[in-house]
This record gives sequence, structure tokens and C-alpha cells, in this order.
Amino acid sequence: MQKIALVTGGSRGIGAATALALALRGWTVHVNYIEQKEKAEAIAKRTGGIAVQADVADQQQVEAMREVTGPVSLLVNNAGVAQSGLLTDITPQQWKRMFDVNITGMYNCCHTYVPDMVHEKAGQIINLASILGTMGGSFEVPYSATKGAVIAFTKALAKELGPSNIRVNAVAPGYIQTDMTAQFSEEDRAALADATAMCRIGLPEDVADVIALLAEAGTRFVTGQILGIDGGLII
Repeated sequence: MQKIALVTGGSRGIGAATALALALRGWTVHVNYIEQKEKAEAIAKRTGGIAVQADVADQQQVEAMREVTGPVSLLVNNAGVAQSGLLTDITPQQWKRMFDVNITGMYNCCHTYVPDMVHEKAGQIINLASILGTMGGSFEVPYSATKGAVIAFTKALAKELGPSNIRVNAVAPGYIQTDMTAQFSEEDRAALADATAMCRIGLPEDVADVIALLAEAGTRFVTGQILGIDGGLII
């Protein structure tokens, strides 16, 4: 298969950085988005791909996206949402939306794009987990739960698709400077930096470069792995 990738939630943050990092390594990258059309189109212009609007939580929209992009050899399931707060303050609607996007969205994209990969006996899937999926986070119960599910999903799907020469891995970022962490106070940011061996909060590019590395041919025997990208977080 040609080096054609799809990055969901690719108009900003880690998704945008990933699309650009892959393009630098010779990939044609399609950029999925929900609302930020202009940003997505600007990224796609630089990656040689198409900006495609679709809510990954909606199977029909994902299937329509596949009609536009055609088959891809790399699927990066980056789209995600988060809502912080006490579990008792999280509404059923917020809980459902997090699982719909973070888990069902990943399922919808894999369900739609994997058959092409199986047909070609080649392909890669890289999912976005989180350090909170491994250690949990206070005031982050539903988000932590979804990312824990991403990890289990990744390990199981890697075993299922391995015989078809399809690799499935995930990255588990620590605290990264994105819209999701923009709500943190300066004091919180300083505390997180102090709790990190690298003494800083990560950048989207720190995650994107690892994803691009995973996509390289030199990692052809790597599957079912969860790569932590947290700067040595020690809390």
C-alpha cells in the first residue's frame, strides 16, 4: 500500500503536529475534523491530503469519510474529548460523549478502515491512549476509563490483526500543551513540570515525532505496544 495516512482530530494539537510530522517523512495525510475547517484545510494543504469533516462517534459519518479518502495504510486514532471534575459532577451526557468519541470513535474508524488493510495484508493503526489510562487520575475518572479501554483495545486488536501483517500500537502521552490542558493554572503547570524528570510539560511535537517513528518501516516487528511519552513523570 502507498504511504497514505488518516489522522482523526487532525486540525489542532497532537493531531495537527502528527499530520505534519508524517508529511515530513513522505506520507500523504488526510486530516479529519469536526468544526475547525480552515485549520484542517491549512494542515491538509501542507500534507498533500484532504480535509474531511466527520464526527468519528457517528458510524455513518465515518463510512462517508472513507468514501472520500479511500483506503489508508496508516490510521491514527487521535480524536478525543475530555471533561475534568468530580465523578458526581460529571453528567450522564458528558460521560456518554467521552466514551462515544474516545472509544466508539476508535472502533468506528477501525471497523471501517481495517477491511482495506486486511485485503492488502498490510497496514498500521496507532491509537492515542494516555498516562491516565495506566495510572488513573483524580477528577479524571471517565477520561482515565476511556484511555484504559484504548490500551486494552490496542493490545487485543494487535493480536487479532497480526496474522494479516497489520500492526496496532498506542502512545500514552503525559501532560502535553494542548487545548485539553489549557485550563490548568500556572501553579498547576509548574507543579507538573516539577514532577517530570525532564522538568517541563510536553509539546504536541514530542508525541507526533514518536507516532511518526512508529510508522516507519524500521518498527515492522513492533505491535501491541503502549509507548509512554511523559518526560519521566514521577507522580
